[in-house]
Amino acid sequence: MSAPIEFNLSKEPIYDHCFSQDKQTVAITKENTVEIYNVASRAQPKLIATLSGHDKTVTALDINAKGQIVTCSQDRNALVWDKQHDGTYKPTLVLLRINRAATSVKWSPNGEKFAVASSARVIAVCYFEDENDWWISKHIKKPLKSTILSLDWHENNVLLAAGSTDGHVRVFSAYVKAVDKKPPPTVWGERLPFQTLCLDSNLRSWVYDVKFDPSYQFLAAVTQDGSIHFIYPGPGDQEVEGVFTVKNSTLPFKTLLFVNSG
Repeated sequence: MSAPIEFNLSKEPIYDHCFSQDKQTVAITKENTVEIYNVASRAQPKLIATLSGHDKTVTALDINAKGQIVTCSQDRNALVWDKQHDGTYKPTLVLLRINRAATSVKWSPNGEKFAVASSARVIAVCYFEDENDWWISKHIKKPLKSTILSLDWHENNVLLAAGSTDGHVRVFSAYVKAVDKKPPPTVWGERLPFQTLCLDSNLRSWVYDVKFDPSYQFLAAVTQDGSIHFIYPGPGDQEVEGVFTVKNSTLPFKTLLFVNSG
């Protein structure tokens, strides 16, 4: 196992980072800009582009398999950046229609749409509209009651997990007829019109991060009280079969990742 590599990319806070699919580049947030570095070798990364399009702090970003970058910000906006032939990036407007800061953003696995969480008690599910050449959004609202901090997509590109400061983990249908094929039934439900609530579990503490397991049969979440939770859906609509919790005496975990399906 090779030794870890450490790079000093910024003296300012880095709110989020994301590697490209081929791991050749990494993008980081830096106040109201995004910097993209070539990290193909173990040498010091080379700055290859700076994205400037937001008025306030960039809170999150994500890169899809096509190389498109999506950024969201405290300025209540999101932008999709497409790389041009000369190496520059062209931004495209996203009509989020939110009135509070955006907090998290995640591309769907196929890269056809993305979801933006916010402190407006809204999740914006965004997809491209060819007719007007911009990204538009549909809102998931009920029963969200507070800021959404984390998002994760199911492999079927339709189901979307969300963790909130109201202590709830929820799974919604983010099915958009214009871009999605009807998904086959899963343990999370069969009929999945947009905004269907498939699961709602109250963990009674801020949910910092949520992830589907690699088999997509259950969820894991980390909360402000330092706990790790494993949530299994039941056979009925919105039913929770069980929640297994591992309590820690450490400070809260902010993110989680499944290493494998074991």
